Parts: sequence; C-alpha cells; structure tokens
Amino acid sequence: MKKILGTFATALLGGVVALGSYSYFLEAPVSEPQMVLQASSPTYFESNEPKVSFTRSGVPASIGSVDFLTAAEKTLSSVVHVEARGEQEIAYSSPLEEFFYGGGQGQRRSLPSMSSGSGVIIAEDGYIVTNNHVIENAAQIRVTLDDNRVFKADLVGTDPNTDIALLKVDEQELPYIGFSNSDEVRVGEWVLAVGNPFNLTSTVTAGIVSAKGRSINIIPERFAIESFIQTDAAVNPGNSGGALVNTDGALIGINTAISTRTGSFEGYSFAVPSNMVSKVVKDLMEYGTVQRAFIGVNIRDVNAELAKEYELDLNNGVFVGGLSDGGAAGEAGIEVGDIIIAVNEVNVDRTSELQEQIARYRPGDRVNVRVNREGKEETISLVLRNMQGNTNLVNKEELYTSRFLGAVLEKPSTAELNRLGLENGVIVKSLQGGKLRSEGIKEGFLITEITVDKETFKIEEPKDVSVALSNKKDVGVFLKGVYPDGDVRYYAFGM
Repeated sequence: MKKILGTFATALLGGVVALGSYSYFLEAPVSEPQMVLQASSPTYFESNEPKVSFTRSGVPASIGSVDFLTAAEKTLSSVVHVEARGEQEIAYSSPLEEFFYGGGQGQRRSLPSMSSGSGVIIAEDGYIVTNNHVIENAAQIRVTLDDNRVFKADLVGTDPNTDIALLKVDEQELPYIGFSNSDEVRVGEWVLAVGNPFNLTSTVTAGIVSAKGRSINIIPERFAIESFIQTDAAVNPGNSGGALVNTDGALIGINTAISTRTGSFEGYSFAVPSNMVSKVVKDLMEYGTVQRAFIGVNIRDVNAELAKEYELDLNNGVFVGGLSDGGAAGEAGIEVGDIIIAVNEVNVDRTSELQEQIARYRPGDRVNVRVNREGKEETISLVLRNMQGNTNLVNKEELYTSRFLGAVLEKPSTAELNRLGLENGVIVKSLQGGKLRSEGIKEGFLITEITVDKETFKIEEPKDVSVALSNKKDVGVFLKGVYPDGDVRYYAFGM
C-alpha cells in the first residue's frame, strides 16, 4: 500500500509540474555548467511574478568613447516579445499498472504548453526572426511590440540546423534592425543584447564579444551548424531570439543560448552570427526552406596534437580526414591530408568556422577553397552540392503539401535506405503541427507509399508527396512507412 501511495503521489506531482510549467531548460547539476537554450515560460517560477536577481553590476551608458544610447534607441522598438502556444507530449506510467504488472506501459499524453522568447523585426513589412526552439511545436504564435500592440504571427519557415525561425505579421511600416557583417565583428568590441528576459520587456544589457566561432554542441540536429558569437552581455530565460547589436545599433547576431549551472546567466552567452541568419532568412523567404550546401569532406580541427601526429607545419585550420563519394571536394581535387585554411578569402581556423562559411551558400554555388598541402598553399575551385550529391534546389511548389501536412520532408541518404532495407522513401524531418502530427506520426518516420482513392504512389522524392495529394478532397489517405528502429507503420486520415 505504501508503495502504491508513494508512486501515485509521485505521478500526481509530475502531472502538476507538467501542467503548470513548460520550459526548454535542461536539468543541470550545480557542479557542472550546462548549455541552455533560452526560451522562457511565464509559469517557470513558483509564484506568478518573475523573480528578479541582479546578476551583474550596472554598466554606464557611456564608457570612455563608447556610447550605448544611440544603439539602444535604435533597437528597442524593433525587438518583440514572442509567445508560442501548442501541445507538449509527455510520458507517464500508471501506479496501478506498476502494482499489478511490475511497471508502467509508457503511455503518452498531450498537454497544453506555452513558451515565450524574443524576436527581431528585420523588415518594415512584418518579417521577424526568432529561434526555432522558441516556437517549436507551436499551434498559435503571437508577438507583442514595444508599443504594446499585439499581432498574430504566421510561421514562414524554420531551420532547426541553425535554430532560426522566420515569422510574419500583417502590418506595414514597422521599425526594423538592419543586418551587419558579422565577419567584421572583433573580439573585445562592445555589444548590446536586447530582449525580454523573465518576461521583462524591452531590456538592454551590455558586454563585449568574448570569442567567435564557438561550437557548444547544443543544437540536437544531425547537420547542426554551430559557430556562435560568444559574449558576456547578460542573457537570461526569455532572451532567446533577441538581438545582439553593435554600438551602431546594427544586428550582428540572434541570442540563442547560455552556459550555466543554475539555469540563469553566469557570464557566457551565445548568438547565431548575422551573416548566417541573413542567408537562412533569404532562403525561407524565397524557397520556404533552407537550401543546404555540402562540401563533401570529413573534418577535424588542427591542433598541436594533430600537428604532431601528422607532422604538420601549422597548428590551426581544418584537417581533411576523409572525402565523401562523389562529393564536391573530391571531384575538385581536394585530397585527404589537406588543411583547409580559407573559403573565398575568409580565413577558417576551426571546423565550426568552415561549416559557417559553407552554410552561407546554396547547392550550385562555386567557391574557392584555399588549402595547405604539405606546406604549400593552393586554391581549389569547386561547386557545392546538396545532400543527394547534385546541385538541385527545392522549389516552393514542392513545399505546399509539406505545409499542409505540417512537416518538412527530406530525401534520405542511400546509406539510411540500405540500413532499413528500403529502395525509396522520404523522411519526416520535423513537424510544426498539421495532419501528420494530429494523426500521431513522429519525426523520423520514413514514408514509402501513399494510397489515395485506391491509387498507390511510390514515394521517392518530397515532390512525390505533393503529386499524390495534390487536388485531392474528401478522400481517404493511407500512408505506409517505417521508423528508424525498423518499426513498420500504417496511418490513415481524410483530406
């Protein structure tokens, strides 16, 4: 009886916590720093009012020749509060099942959820940049401007690989922040972080750029790109998606994460560089998805240990440890053992910087890669390719069905198909609400066949889904596919 009551109390407490709080925070032991994505929830604290703690001393508006007033005045009205509402799926077990069957059956339940963060207006006609983790799984998104006007926001598109999302509100002549060249940002220069920490709107903090090209392994995507600008400007829960600007008030990054032992700011914050944000935004506007380019190399940072192992005459750069079959690098003449030191005359000292540079281009773009080969430098020109090894771009027409389904669909690699014993299929890369999610389909599901009105379509490309479902109304749809663990599933729904 004590065991039943104890287990029941634990389950009840877990339910209350899940209902009362929704946050992107990861549990972190006090002794170890934790990289944390900084979305926030109004119910994060025990009380209804946010707790305010003074984590750093005030910085004067002007230090020597540095003036923060102009930058603050330019940016405050262009940073918004973002509120995302949706559902969170949680796992739970029944105390009765544990008593009678020796353990719960891992049932799942959807509960209402809400998260909040910040966003940056980047165009006067209502385009707003924020972090993907702020609006992930949201069914409804609304933004509150600095002047307290509230708008419903539509999701234009997301890029989980860089943790960037693009929103759109139906309004004109909005104040906005222009992009600056993040390549020109220098370590030690002053910056401002503008956002809504702990739901305290229109908050400005100051600091300096502590480092560039940081990779902290926080984005949980296979092809994640992390080359953060690190600063010591105070960033806290709710700052995610806010602006990192220079003293001219120009955007140099989107605040995304902090390193912390407590869940709050402790001296290190990280922002996605503006050049990367700009490329993602342009792709989402033009294509509805990001056109990801690949160079086709397996890479490692050059350091003292690697230099000694391979008898290299330099201690930085990107070591080419392998080449992809049919990849751009191998076809162009890059060799195993080469050290990549620049892309289009932009120096790269580590793998994160190389990934950032390549991420700015699309499949089909030509870039010049400078390598050090056995102590001699040479420049190799190559044409970047997509994940399938060609230069094709995804067009907007192919994404219409994906939006209806609430999914981003991608063609899997040949290796993934072979692992599952399949000849064809497309992967449900991410879900943002819609038909697939409502029917219980999970991310990672690989769709192999679609049957519509007794006609079966073999799915080999994302556009095949569009073909199968285009102009179909009031009919039954049957999906066949397999999950990464080999579990074959069938789903049915109406159009």
